[in-house]
Amino acid sequence: MYVWGRLMRIALTQKRRGPFRAGDKSRLRFRCLPTDIDPNMHLNNARYMMLADIGRLDIFLRSGLLGLARKNNWGPMMGGVQSVYVREIKLWRAFNVVTTMDTWKGTQVLGRHHFVLDDGSTAATLMTTAGVYDFANRRFLDIEEVVSALGQQINARPLDEVETVFMRSHNALRHRIKQGRSNRQ
Repeated sequence: MYVWGRLMRIALTQKRRGPFRAGDKSRLRFRCLPTDIDPNMHLNNARYMMLADIGRLDIFLRSGLLGLARKNNWGPMMGGVQSVYVREIKLWRAFNVVTTMDTWKGTQVLGRHHFVLDDGSTAATLMTTAGVYDFANRRFLDIEEVVSALGQQINARPLDEVETVFMRSHNALRHRIKQGRSNRQ
């Protein structure tokens, strides 16, 4: 139920936070609850991904993407994730999830989710790749099409070195799996 409560909160407060435009940041405040922790009494690694989902959903709601997706029979879909944990988020600690989706290449948009503590330090960062699937035409849309359909005119910033490596690694692993070759099953 706690997930639904957090989702409801962002849905009900989206108007107050204003519209989201490509290049903006979603900043959501959370507290590490007893339902979020592992035996070490800190935020469970699965919760980081769930909270990153909420950051993306905030962007999808406030940008108009969810409404556009429903209208056009599209669906935002995750492609992959990489996470790096630097500092723990202990029980009851408050933190912000800062999400950006300001660069893309072809059909993949790159998301960055920073878990920021009150002192400004980063506890963890997740990088994600996602796309928007057109169910009627059975294809992923070029992200430029999606940005244009949202009525925005913005160019993707170039991928930095770390993002390029992440995308290359993601695409190589994806290709390997599609070819039926995983490392060892």
